[in-house]
Amino acid sequence: MSENLRNICIIAHVDHGKTTLVDHLLKQAGTFQAHETTADRMMDSDSQERERGITISAKNACFWLGDVKVNVVDTPGHADFGGEVERIMDMVDGAILLVDAVEGPLPQTRFVLQKAIEKNLKVILCINKVDRPEAVGSTLVAECVDKAFDLFVELGASEEQCDFPIIYACARQGWCTAEQGAIPQYLEGGGDRSLKALYDEIIKIPAPATDPTAEVQLLVSNIAYSEYLGTLALGRVAKGTVRKGQELLRHGVDEKGEAVVKKFQVTRLLSYDGMKQIEIDKLEAGDIGLVAGSEYLEIGDTLSGLNGKPLKRIKVEEPTMRMIFSINTTPNSGREGKAIQSRELRQRLLNETRNNVALRLEDTEVPDQFYVLGRGELQFGVLIEKMRREGFEFMVGRPNVLMRSENGVKLEPFEKLTLDLPEAYSGDVTKMYQQRKGVLLAYEAATITGNEEPRVRLTFEIPTRGILGTNSMYKTATRGGGLISSEPLGYRPHVGLIAHRLCGSLIADRTGKTTEYALSSVQERGVLFIGEGVEVYEGMIIGECAKDNDLNVNPIKPKKLTNIRTTSSDGLTNLYGIKKMSLERCIEWIDDDEWIEVTPKSVRLRKKILAANMRGLRKSE
Repeated sequence: MSENLRNICIIAHVDHGKTTLVDHLLKQAGTFQAHETTADRMMDSDSQERERGITISAKNACFWLGDVKVNVVDTPGHADFGGEVERIMDMVDGAILLVDAVEGPLPQTRFVLQKAIEKNLKVILCINKVDRPEAVGSTLVAECVDKAFDLFVELGASEEQCDFPIIYACARQGWCTAEQGAIPQYLEGGGDRSLKALYDEIIKIPAPATDPTAEVQLLVSNIAYSEYLGTLALGRVAKGTVRKGQELLRHGVDEKGEAVVKKFQVTRLLSYDGMKQIEIDKLEAGDIGLVAGSEYLEIGDTLSGLNGKPLKRIKVEEPTMRMIFSINTTPNSGREGKAIQSRELRQRLLNETRNNVALRLEDTEVPDQFYVLGRGELQFGVLIEKMRREGFEFMVGRPNVLMRSENGVKLEPFEKLTLDLPEAYSGDVTKMYQQRKGVLLAYEAATITGNEEPRVRLTFEIPTRGILGTNSMYKTATRGGGLISSEPLGYRPHVGLIAHRLCGSLIADRTGKTTEYALSSVQERGVLFIGEGVEVYEGMIIGECAKDNDLNVNPIKPKKLTNIRTTSSDGLTNLYGIKKMSLERCIEWIDDDEWIEVTPKSVRLRKKILAANMRGLRKSE
């Protein structure tokens, strides 16, 4: 059976067209009936994925090429979700590396490709978006192939891996070709407008090497949940055959890291048919499926026969930063959502770390506060938004980088930062990142055709601390025209103090509802985050102070009503623009002495110490 199986994944940088390509692979293989309606980006099923336009968690699907069953996994392209990439690499034997014809291999292309090469996967290079105006009639496509080859060599690929097949595609229109010279014909509407050339290469990927007669072994690469079946283990059967009703052992670890072995009976077996899960009686060696029966599972566990041994647990790269989560202690607690106790908050975070091996949970000295360790601001933002949509109320602090010490030397994580932006703004952006200890490695002019403004690509080596909180600043500096991506470089010696925020906060000094009259005088001291008619409490941050010190203000003062008017404009007030603070902006903006209060309806900022007479106003205090 295994010779009729192919297990592949799609890997690429964010927004290079992975999910769109999977859509057409499924459709053209005849996965859906004529009467079935299908949406764009079918694999991005989570609401946050569709809103953000990125893949957050790895998804499975299946299609048939004649008698051959192809299991396909769509992986995230952002380095913050690298844990998703690392754990699914054990399930596949080949990968389609998707690269934008104009942008070429970007840092996170390198990140996911490195994982594929380490696992010795057979890689198919697919140059996507060959229909982009900049690529048509230029040498960009050929340059993109050269850059990809250089990247393979740089990452230590073997000679066999470097001899990769190349496919040129337009995933949006659902066609591809193996001949670079045929691209103009396809752009004019000719050629075989299908993905046949890619299907032919997928069939050439080696079938999984398995032993169907051996003792069963399955490494749990992901966990799903069904209201009817309970917890489901997702993974590829490495050896043997799993049958419905069979007794298996779960080899796991407890919170202390000690081995735990428990017996359970398989109640249901599920496999993939297109996007759907179907019930089957047996799951054979090499196939990917879901096993129900064990209530408690963790990613990295091994399911084996009664005489079987555990496989090597999935290991992912260590987290580089942490964020503190706390129960909600504001006066508004419980008004807009479910005010959870510390026990419930800890359990919710523990469940998340069990389902995501890239996250870790640690206790703090304070019983109602917990550290979540992860890879980046985006990963934290996704977790916070998920909990918020579940109806929880809680607070989070500023993300901080994890330091190390070796031989008495303090070390911190560094990243390679790649920026693609209009040339006119390169000076301001270079200055911004150099002030944050970034070292400019490369300044390259991007090839532009037509009347577009010139663009450049800047490459920096910079401490992770220097990147934190700069995303909004970068977008503002480039007028929304800049692209940003990064990849980890490991730990290097600490580079000293990096200024996070030069301005202070405007803080409400009493509880009540804001008035336009009071805010009109407060706005002279900085930038407001809220408008009139908003409930505030003592210690809540309502704006950004223009100076470097915090300022306690009265935002609820009403206008005294008298029958004497001193000037003609006495009855008029005018508020300037309000700076709306999204969750991502709040994570970037806050300082170490501040909290973000997160509820299903609101995102607020506050000081950790609410009482004005209990905290200092200068940053040094």
